[in-house]
Amino acid sequence: MIRSANSNSQLQRRPNKPHAAQRLIAWTGLRFSGRVIMSTSFGIQSAVTLHLVNQVMPRLPVIWVDTGYLPEETHAYAKTLTQHLNLNLHVAKSDISPAEMEERYGRLWESDSLDDLNAYDRIRKVEPMNKALSQLNAEAWISGVRAAQTDFRAGLKHVTRSPCLYRIHPLLDWTSEDVSRYLRLHGLPRHPLEADGFTTVGDAHSSRPLEASDKSDRDTRFCGRKQECGLHLNRSTGRGVGVGRSDA
Repeated sequence: MIRSANSNSQLQRRPNKPHAAQRLIAWTGLRFSGRVIMSTSFGIQSAVTLHLVNQVMPRLPVIWVDTGYLPEETHAYAKTLTQHLNLNLHVAKSDISPAEMEERYGRLWESDSLDDLNAYDRIRKVEPMNKALSQLNAEAWISGVRAAQTDFRAGLKHVTRSPCLYRIHPLLDWTSEDVSRYLRLHGLPRHPLEADGFTTVGDAHSSRPLEASDKSDRDTRFCGRKQECGLHLNRSTGRGVGVGRSDA
């Protein structure tokens, strides 16, 4: 039996955040040997989690969901980090192309309907991730989510049990300043769009630089209409390994 509650309480007492993060990563590797994966978006802050995990578990499978709508800069950054860290990258894509999706359903991301935005996330993100997790027989999933990012993530713990796997969050209590400090300390490559004012970046059609009037980084994604794309929600789809539905 996995004693996630004890792991959470122990981590909360450790002041050295990089050390605590690597302790959690090492614990994960020992408890779920051979059935651990991590995910990345190759976003503005992604290099931190990738570097931390790579120090403890080199060549761990890394799932990247390529929606077909990512900026060219993100593709370039993915290539840079993959080479820099010698990543064992697994690219997950939807079973239908962007053109086919648009022919069937239209440009869902332009809709004012939350149902349409959720359908977009389900097709382009959640279903490909479900498939990749199942193919890799994952029992534990490491991601770089932070409590400060969204209301939902603020309620997470370092180790969270979802219906069919454990979710591991080594950066959960990190601040943006912690992330920036780590990037500088280790001289990690930066996302090209950071220099243009992006603090978070997803698909090209629904990401923009941070503006003075924004209350949160998430306001720069989908015009602030959504905080979560569904990947990190603890709800079962009834298929695969149970990645959350995109309904929040």
